[in-house]
Amino acid sequence: MFLPMSGHSKWATTHKKKEIADAKKSGIFTKLSRNISVAARAGSDQETNFSLRLAIDRAKAVSMPRENIERAVKRGAGELDGATLEEIIYEGFAPHSVALLIEVVTDNRNRTMGELREILSKAGGALGSQNSVKWMFEHKGVIHFSADSSNKDELTLELIELGADDVIEEDGLTMSCSYENFEKIKKQLEAKGLKIEYAAIEWVAKEKMKIDEMAKIKVEALLEQVEEHDDVSAVYSNIE
Repeated sequence: MFLPMSGHSKWATTHKKKEIADAKKSGIFTKLSRNISVAARAGSDQETNFSLRLAIDRAKAVSMPRENIERAVKRGAGELDGATLEEIIYEGFAPHSVALLIEVVTDNRNRTMGELREILSKAGGALGSQNSVKWMFEHKGVIHFSADSSNKDELTLELIELGADDVIEEDGLTMSCSYENFEKIKKQLEAKGLKIEYAAIEWVAKEKMKIDEMAKIKVEALLEQVEEHDDVSAVYSNIE
């Protein structure tokens, strides 16, 4: 038995392939370092700081050098000097009224906002006001892991009992859950010795929006352009 995944197909595998490809770009380690530093503000111990552990896991997944990770942790914990970083979520619209949430880590919010506004405007989109689209999304934990065909049904039932909202089969299993259940479920999977290939907190659209194929190509090109901005950690949309 598998539950529908809110129209979001190939979540984990798409993310995984994209992160590996992005690792070849010069700026990816800088982005990951910033995310680690921001997470480390709440403490440099991965055992007690789950957000830091997730950020470090992401960095390790793309073979970020250990010394880079350690330096980012120390900077966030205040042991090294560095620019003051700020986490911000910008809201906006792509063409065809597609809703966007853009997560950034920046040392200059005015510069970042101006640059994002220009990117969106040139493509026919726009930044929105606070809560103009955020209400359309919910914070979800997303985990993808390897699983044998012989025990997928059993694992699916276990995940549902643990609090998973959706589970689908795609080269293993991909599940989503509430923000509150994410850490518990991830630890249970790790305790079972399962290979987790992707784990993150994402903003997931409550309802997906259908647009025609040509429009979708243009919107996805814009999303890629936004993601390439040095300060952008992630961008989410409500297109199907």
